[in-house]
Amino acid sequence: MEYRDKRVVITGGTRGLGKTMALSFAREGARVAVTYSSDDRSAAETEMELRSLTEECLLIKADVSIRSDVDAMIREILHHWAYVDVLINNAGIIRDKLLVFLNEDDWDRVLDVNLKGTYLCSRSVVRLMIGRKFGRIINVTSPSALTGRPYQTNYSASKGGIISFTKSLARELARFGVTVNAVCPGVIATPMTEHLDDKTRDEFLRMIPMGRFGDPGDVAEAVLFLASERARYITGQVLVVDGGLT
Repeated sequence: MEYRDKRVVITGGTRGLGKTMALSFAREGARVAVTYSSDDRSAAETEMELRSLTEECLLIKADVSIRSDVDAMIREILHHWAYVDVLINNAGIIRDKLLVFLNEDDWDRVLDVNLKGTYLCSRSVVRLMIGRKFGRIINVTSPSALTGRPYQTNYSASKGGIISFTKSLARELARFGVTVNAVCPGVIATPMTEHLDDKTRDEFLRMIPMGRFGDPGDVAEAVLFLASERARYITGQVLVVDGGLT
């Protein structure tokens, strides 16, 4: 088991991509902490699945855009663990609208959760990682950050900011043995894509050279690689997992 006794924190880890990542790390022997913001039922189901796979899992309710929540999250984690090996900043939301209809609340909320949340959670673990001369931070971005997409000026801006944040933080932390990378999933079959109507779904499928939506496991495998010793000389990079979409 490649990650036996590694301490892995995954934000937004009880549904969709985050849940698949959490279960994948647990199967590889990791101790896993997952955060969630509101869906208690999904959280309880994920916790039950994790407990069947790993000797230790932590479930923490937190809004990653609120500093006091993130501070409480890391205190809870450090109450159980002395350190964190891997942080995966996966928590994210969408509020898609044309810019002319996009109000300030929708702009702020998406930027706060997606970008500010990545900043707050990363900041909460970097001193721990620097002190141990080891760490992996993996941020989840989107093809919308690379190419732009109508109705997603807020989302694209937040995910583009994550790419720039990733590259800058990677340069800050490289000399301390801490790598910072991003994974860029394309259209993945998750609860976030279930709302797509048939026309939009068909349009996406025509755009993807591989002719299918990605599976959450496709992204989890990329994250497992970036968190591994095999990726020790990779930092500041964006690994695109989109079936050729971009």
